[in-house]
Amino acid sequence: MNPRLSQLHDYPFQRLAALLDGISPAAHRPHVSLSIGEPKHEPPAAVVECLADRQRLSEGLGAYPATRGIRELREAICAWLERRFGAELDPERGVLPVSGTREALFSFAQAAVGAKPDPLVVLPNPFYQIYEGAAILSGAAPHYLNAEADNDYQLDFEAVPDTVWARTEVLYLCSPGNPTGKVIPPATQRWLIEQAHRFDFVIAADECYSEVHLDEDRPPTGLLRESDALGNPGYARCIVFHSLSKRSSLPGLRSGFVAGDASLLERYYQHRTYQGAALPVHVQQASALAWRDEAHVRQNRALYRAKFEAAAPLLNTAFDARLPDGGFYFWLPTDEDDREFARALYRDLNITVLPGSFLGRESEAGNPGAHHVRIALVAPQAECIEAVEHLVDWRRSRC
Repeated sequence: MNPRLSQLHDYPFQRLAALLDGISPAAHRPHVSLSIGEPKHEPPAAVVECLADRQRLSEGLGAYPATRGIRELREAICAWLERRFGAELDPERGVLPVSGTREALFSFAQAAVGAKPDPLVVLPNPFYQIYEGAAILSGAAPHYLNAEADNDYQLDFEAVPDTVWARTEVLYLCSPGNPTGKVIPPATQRWLIEQAHRFDFVIAADECYSEVHLDEDRPPTGLLRESDALGNPGYARCIVFHSLSKRSSLPGLRSGFVAGDASLLERYYQHRTYQGAALPVHVQQASALAWRDEAHVRQNRALYRAKFEAAAPLLNTAFDARLPDGGFYFWLPTDEDDREFARALYRDLNITVLPGSFLGRESEAGNPGAHHVRIALVAPQAECIEAVEHLVDWRRSRC
């Protein structure tokens, strides 16, 4: 077996299960999971109807799907990217469908790393653990950038020394961030594109939370838009990852795409032909419907917005609850060990949250995820608000 497998950390939810093992939760309360970011809103009806079409399903199941995907889906994706980010991409060369951003974020590093000696993959800390695993199994060393409260959880990219950038092959961005909810400012994204050209690395921008934001009139900016603003022809060294999981409440569809630099995507396409992760045809047809429609996305945002507007005032009576720029998480500071916080909350209220230290790694300054918990507002509003009310009362009783 690959010896690098021994370097991987257990996944956060494995660690959470081990942390809570043996605890008998409050029997008089139903379990409420605020720990996992699994959207629970109703999926768009048109997608469900498409998947239920027997003829379409029969035809899709009877065909090997092409790695590049069907033209209908690639055109729908390119049209959405132009509407949303002003990006003009060739459906033949500028986009590839993938079976969710998770598999693509992982496999992209396997294709992109290997040209430099002693390579690095730069990633935020705390982070989505796929970035780290992708780096390790590609043969690179992860280089962590801490998101600290005293910098409003923004990453200080300009503090990274040139010696690190020179070894970098992939920079993982997450904007809006998981778990912090922070959007990387446009000027910072443009500066990073310049660094990518200067030091010859690729920016892999995970933008799967870009369509969940609180201000309807100010959607988060994206790497392709900033590439255009910088005058970077062909989106050189820029790759973005998008998914229907959060945007359209379709996590089980496992459908997303990568887009950007066509020369990089051509090599990544070659990798994917061996990987064999092509989307079934009927899934691609349903996905095209989802990318063409914005009405259900606006409704989805309205549901999240209502939950945040109701939950924030309650949480701020007991925590420093900062509203996220995007995504559906509260990144809550605690004044006690986050693991003990999670254990006690589960024991007393039968509510699960994710300890922040499980999403971070130790550095000279400590683990930036420590003394935080991540709360996902994905359940129905009444369930979320009831859980938040109990959480606040419980926190006050402990102070």
